[in-house]
Formats: sequence, C-alpha cells, structure tokens
Amino acid sequence: MNLKPDTLKRIDEVIPHYPSKRSATLPLLHLIQEDAGYISPEAIEWIAAKLELEPINVYELVTFYPMFRQQPIGRRHIKVCRTLSCALMGGYKTCATFEKEFNTRAGPGEISPDGEVTVEFVECLASCGTAPVVMIDDELHEKVDAAKAKQLSDQIKAEAGQKKGASRP
Repeated sequence: MNLKPDTLKRIDEVIPHYPSKRSATLPLLHLIQEDAGYISPEAIEWIAAKLELEPINVYELVTFYPMFRQQPIGRRHIKVCRTLSCALMGGYKTCATFEKEFNTRAGPGEISPDGEVTVEFVECLASCGTAPVVMIDDELHEKVDAAKAKQLSDQIKAEAGQKKGASRP
C-alpha cells in the first residue's frame, strides 16, 4: 500500500492516544481514505495487521459507516440529499440534473466518463431547513433546485477545463 510519509507518521502518532489499539481503527480508516481516496481490501488488511486485529473487525466498520468508500471516486464528489425535506423540495430533480450534466447515475461509486465527477444520492446532510441541499467535496450548497444544479455543474466543468488547459504545454 502506497501511503504518503506524512500519513504514515500521523498513523503512528494516533495509535498511542488510545488505551486499546483497536480503538484507533476509525481514525486510521479516515486517515487512509483521506490519503488514498477510498478504503481498499489491501488497506483493510494493513490496518488489521497494524492494530493486531482480524481483517473482519476492520471490514465491519468500513461496511457499517457510509462515509467510507470501498471504490475510487471522481476528482469531484457531489452528494445530493435524498431524505424527506430534500425530496419534498425537489432533491430528486436536483440529482437528476447532476446525473444528466455528468452523464452518470447516482449509484454507488459511479464515475463520470471523463473521470472527473461522482454523483451520489445520500442520507441527510443536516440542513433540512434549506432543502434541497448538496455537498460538493466539503462545501455545502443550500436550496439547490435544478437551475442551480445546472449552474454548479457548469462551474465544475469550467474548473476542470481550466485545470486540463493549465496542464498542457
């Protein structure tokens, strides 16, 4: 497993903060996902060995908590809330707009054909009063109707085009 030296250092610093090595499992999962982008089967095995656990003890946490991804995602991650408030205020149309714009489905881990975006339909993003809400990477967007979803999609596409243009000689 190829982790950055800083991640490995942080892992070694985190473990002693817990009375039992097992208690460091969640923090290690977060650190590895932050570095690698997702939790691979290899990462599960590595954490289990590092904390002297059985791999199933790590795997059960990865599959229980929805914030852990088991597959790579696009460079940009769009999460659309699907719970009641957002659904009533148009969250399904919002999600459909993002899916159309990026030629993807809001399935588990599907990446747009250009590898840029993953659209995901998620449970509550904790802003019911400003529904429908969308989280793009770590930024919350409120009252995202279909028109605002199109506007945000255009912005993401423009930023991706600028990065591609900047990397060309």
